[in-house]
Amino acid sequence: MDKVQPSVTQVNKWSVMSRVFHWISALLLLVTWAMIFLYGNTDNSLYINLHKAFGVSLLFWMLARVINRVFTKAPPAVAMPKWQVVISQLTHFALYALLIAMPVAGLLMSIYGGRPVDVFGLFQIPVFVEIDRSAARFYNDLHTDIIWPMILVFTVAHIGAALFHQFIQKDKLINRIL
Repeated sequence: MDKVQPSVTQVNKWSVMSRVFHWISALLLLVTWAMIFLYGNTDNSLYINLHKAFGVSLLFWMLARVINRVFTKAPPAVAMPKWQVVISQLTHFALYALLIAMPVAGLLMSIYGGRPVDVFGLFQIPVFVEIDRSAARFYNDLHTDIIWPMILVFTVAHIGAALFHQFIQKDKLINRIL
């Protein structure tokens, strides 16, 4: 089995900015999930408004993260079979894409539903399209029934692979992002 060997010229950790982007992305995602959970269990509009504000924040954060990733040199790959490298790259790409698509779909759901999105009272994203309930429903279904389960699957795969490397392979892969 071919293994990808690390390069001796690269650093062993992600840059500080890449690590900050990674962990704040995770935190924003958790807070966004918590807000929709609280809204679903209390029906308090404060939580849905915070869910939307954190979702928009996650969108902007992920766009900045993509820019950072384009200009940041990756640390060397941990030695592993080529198929694991490919799965890892596909999983990371999927997470990036989903973490951008999710807030975009949520934003479009609100906008097509005729609801502007307030971002922590700092600014508001206005309704900039004609209200279209069928488009709002489409984006709702995309947001909740398609992207949400996909984010769960890829997040569990990402965490599971990291834990596998840390505790089974014992290759200290997690140290690269700490």
